[in-house]
Amino acid sequence: MTSQRILLQTTIEPTADDWSIARFSLLREVLGRARAADGEPLYDIVARDRGAPPGVSDPVLATLDSSDFDQLWLFAVDVGDGLNDEERTAIDRFRQRGGGLLVARDHMDLGCSVCDLQGIGKAHHFHTHNPDPDVSRRVVDDPYTTAILWPNFHSGANGDFQKIEPVGDVHPILADPDSPGRALRYLPSHPHEGDVTAPAGDASARVIATGKSEVTGAPFAIAVAFEPQPDGMGPAVAQSTFHHFADYNWDPDHGKPSFVSEAPGGTLRVTPEAKRSTELYVANLARWLGTGAR
Repeated sequence: MTSQRILLQTTIEPTADDWSIARFSLLREVLGRARAADGEPLYDIVARDRGAPPGVSDPVLATLDSSDFDQLWLFAVDVGDGLNDEERTAIDRFRQRGGGLLVARDHMDLGCSVCDLQGIGKAHHFHTHNPDPDVSRRVVDDPYTTAILWPNFHSGANGDFQKIEPVGDVHPILADPDSPGRALRYLPSHPHEGDVTAPAGDASARVIATGKSEVTGAPFAIAVAFEPQPDGMGPAVAQSTFHHFADYNWDPDHGKPSFVSEAPGGTLRVTPEAKRSTELYVANLARWLGTGAR
């Protein structure tokens, strides 16, 4: 069996005091442990930050469509300049030829350079870019970190976990392999998650899971899945925050950038069912995103 190639990629250059790819090491370890029935690795993983400054095309992202990668897990940690038009076009063509795509962002305008990606870009709503058409969701939900405005859904402290609810039929990404018909119910929490919705008029997309604010009780979408299409369009997921995959949210002892001011929790790492659910979500996500591969 040939392993699938997964690119774990941030939208910033290597920066020690930021959410660079080095802060997603536990995710890489989980994917790296996945094995086929014959014991061979399921995935060949490349983890990298941008290799060029904003405005200069990254040599990997700008040629993604002609690469041998099967999946792109894009962590949009930039402040608006993380992708340029050439890179977005290549990512669009990558998905058009069957590549699997995860796009994860965060609060307010963090990661808004993804808005112009085909299809999945419309699922991401920011403060000043593609704001949510439902004005009732354009409200401050996290009242504690006052510099951060909407969207900022407060699902709990970094290092803790939140209970999520499946929406509709249990999607393969949420399927619990040990309990057929049941869904995974826990993911890492974060004090200010972003806003994702299924784009109006796109029949391929639906919200598959929701969370709930610990402050206001407001529900919000955790993930939007875009099903692979007969024309070859690959599967995709819009995730409310990249913090569902970050080391600090799985185990705060792995450290954080200096600008993170909120007190961390730590219940996820000591709660076996929450840790299991998080790791299975990652495994399911990689498996499902690979369904459109060449």
